Amino acid sequence: MYLHLGQNVVVPEADVIGIFDLDNATGSHITRKFLSDAEKAGKVTSVSDELPKSFILCSSIDAKRPGAAHDGFAVYLSQLSSQTLLKRSETFWF
Repeated sequence: MYLHLGQNVVVPEADVIGIFDLDNATGSHITRKFLSDAEKAGKVTSVSDELPKSFILCSSIDAKRPGAAHDGFAVYLSQLSSQTLLKRSETFWF
Protein backbone atom coordinates (compact mmCIF):
# COMPACT_ATOMS: atom_id res chain seq x y z
CA MET A 1 0.00 0.00 0.00
CA TYR A 2 0.94 3.63 -0.34
CA LEU A 3 0.72 6.52 2.08
CA HIS A 4 -0.46 9.89 0.71
CA LEU A 5 1.63 12.63 2.34
CA GLY A 6 -0.19 15.58 0.82
CA GLN A 7 -0.35 17.35 -2.52
CA ASN A 8 0.72 14.75 -5.10
CA VAL A 9 3.26 12.88 -2.98
CA VAL A 10 2.84 9.23 -2.08
CA VAL A 11 5.35 6.78 -0.63
CA PRO A 12 5.17 3.01 -0.18
CA GLU A 13 4.08 2.25 3.39
CA ALA A 14 6.83 -0.37 3.60
CA ASP A 15 9.42 2.42 3.24
CA VAL A 16 8.03 4.52 6.11
CA ILE A 17 10.30 4.34 9.14
CA GLY A 18 8.47 6.90 11.24
CA ILE A 19 5.94 9.71 11.29
CA PHE A 20 6.83 12.54 13.66
CA ASP A 21 5.03 15.64 14.93
CA LEU A 22 7.29 18.54 14.00
CA ASP A 23 6.51 20.67 17.08
CA ASN A 24 7.18 17.88 19.57
CA ALA A 25 10.12 16.23 17.84
CA THR A 26 12.09 19.42 17.23
CA GLY A 27 12.17 20.11 20.95
CA SER A 28 15.22 17.85 21.01
CA HIS A 29 18.52 19.28 19.81
CA ILE A 30 19.39 15.85 18.39
CA THR A 31 16.34 15.88 16.11
CA ARG A 32 17.03 19.45 15.03
CA LYS A 33 20.60 18.49 14.15
CA PHE A 34 19.40 15.42 12.24
CA LEU A 35 16.95 17.51 10.19
CA SER A 36 19.57 20.20 9.57
CA ASP A 37 22.14 17.63 8.41
CA ALA A 38 19.54 15.90 6.22
CA GLU A 39 18.64 19.23 4.62
CA LYS A 40 22.30 20.01 3.92
CA ALA A 41 22.67 16.57 2.33
CA GLY A 42 19.67 17.24 0.08
CA LYS A 43 17.53 14.50 1.62
CA VAL A 44 14.61 16.74 2.70
CA THR A 45 11.61 17.24 0.44
CA SER A 46 8.87 19.68 1.29
CA VAL A 47 5.50 18.34 0.17
CA SER A 48 3.78 21.72 0.25
CA ASP A 49 4.49 25.42 0.50
CA GLU A 50 2.33 25.53 3.65
CA LEU A 51 3.75 25.45 7.15
CA PRO A 52 4.82 21.84 7.85
CA LYS A 53 3.21 20.03 10.79
CA SER A 54 5.00 16.69 10.53
CA PHE A 55 7.96 14.97 9.00
CA ILE A 56 8.12 11.46 7.64
CA LEU A 57 11.33 9.47 7.65
CA CYS A 58 11.52 6.90 4.85
CA SER A 59 14.12 4.47 3.67
CA SER A 60 15.14 5.24 0.13
CA ILE A 61 15.43 2.83 -2.75
CA ASP A 62 19.22 3.15 -2.67
CA ALA A 63 19.28 1.72 0.85
CA LYS A 64 17.81 -1.54 -0.44
CA ARG A 65 20.54 -2.15 -3.02
CA PRO A 66 23.45 -4.35 -1.95
CA GLY A 67 26.47 -2.23 -1.15
CA ALA A 68 24.48 0.98 -0.76
CA ALA A 69 25.37 3.45 1.96
CA HIS A 70 23.64 2.99 5.29
CA ASP A 71 22.33 6.53 5.24
CA GLY A 72 19.87 5.81 2.43
CA PHE A 73 16.90 7.75 3.72
CA ALA A 74 14.57 10.54 2.72
CA VAL A 75 12.73 13.06 4.88
CA TYR A 76 9.40 14.53 3.78
CA LEU A 77 7.93 17.65 5.39
CA SER A 78 4.13 17.53 5.25
CA GLN A 79 1.42 20.07 6.00
CA LEU A 80 -0.70 17.19 7.37
CA SER A 81 -0.58 16.38 11.07
CA SER A 82 1.10 13.22 12.29
CA GLN A 83 -2.29 12.01 13.58
CA THR A 84 -3.88 12.39 10.14
CA LEU A 85 -1.03 10.48 8.52
CA LEU A 86 -1.23 7.77 11.15
CA LYS A 87 -4.96 7.35 10.54
CA ARG A 88 -4.32 7.12 6.80
CA SER A 89 -1.73 4.42 7.33
CA GLU A 90 -4.00 2.40 9.65
CA THR A 91 -6.95 2.53 7.26
CA PHE A 92 -5.75 -0.51 5.35
CA TRP A 93 -4.72 -2.65 8.32
CA PHE A 94 -7.47 -5.09 9.18
